[in-house]
Amino acid sequence: MPIHLPPLSRRRFLKTTLAAGAAAVLPGRAAAAEPAIDPNRVAILADTHVWENTGEPYHGVKPAETCKAALEQVLALSPRPAHLVIVGDLAHLAGLPGDYTVLKRLLAPVRRGGVAVHLVLGNHDHRANVYAAFPDAKPAGKAPVPHKHVAVVETPAADFLLLDSLDETNVTPGLLGEAQRAWLARTLNAPGKPALVLAHHNPDRREKPSGLTDTEALFQVLERRRRVQAYVFGHTHAWSYRKQGDVHLVNVPATAHIFNKKQPRGWLDAHLEEGGVCLTLRTVDETDPRHGKATRLAWRA
Repeated sequence: MPIHLPPLSRRRFLKTTLAAGAAAVLPGRAAAAEPAIDPNRVAILADTHVWENTGEPYHGVKPAETCKAALEQVLALSPRPAHLVIVGDLAHLAGLPGDYTVLKRLLAPVRRGGVAVHLVLGNHDHRANVYAAFPDAKPAGKAPVPHKHVAVVETPAADFLLLDSLDETNVTPGLLGEAQRAWLARTLNAPGKPALVLAHHNPDRREKPSGLTDTEALFQVLERRRRVQAYVFGHTHAWSYRKQGDVHLVNVPATAHIFNKKQPRGWLDAHLEEGGVCLTLRTVDETDPRHGKATRLAWRA
């Protein structure tokens, strides 16, 4: 069951309004051009930690304000990305209903701006509360993986495979599980475009992991399938990239609080190119010298 929030563009709004028999729309407004959308551009956020107490700081920041600032940066891009993915920990500690109510309000301008939104779950999220807040995101029919939210988001240049590493709400480590890894393997076995795999939890092979507890099993799937180019994750509230074998590991920075003051607070502007992707760091504080710094990752042959 994916969590997709389709764009609510002006054209779609007008179509829906007219179909419902609404009154006349001003010609000038109807003819206004919508902003350009780049189908190979994807905004990737992580660890927004939005909570219902919008005026109260947490670890020195107000998460709703920093998330709003990041989303305004997304809308300011020209052309705008076709997709926005939040890689988990959408909400505060326990994923309470009020947290998602605030998030829904913050995401509304993005959807009205023509950008599709895709939500990945982290250890501070709550499945039932997410669907209660976004009832239009729950598709009919049987889930590909029972009790997990998985999806494929297609762009012309690459496929984004979204996984669900939420094991238990407000418990730090994450787990994919055998059924989800089997779905991933089947999906990657099919011929297709280069693939980026996204989940909330970081790879963690320690005896007592705080990241993904089935890291080894996941990478047995990823490394054997040549379509896979990158594993993209959040959870650590840090920005980094490196390689494991032929697979790029991309750690998306948090928009909310950070654990290490040297780390940026921001998100990634991913522009898919021939043979790779350009990742541009967008910091919430645009005076940060790292704001706008681009990193290019090449795909394996």
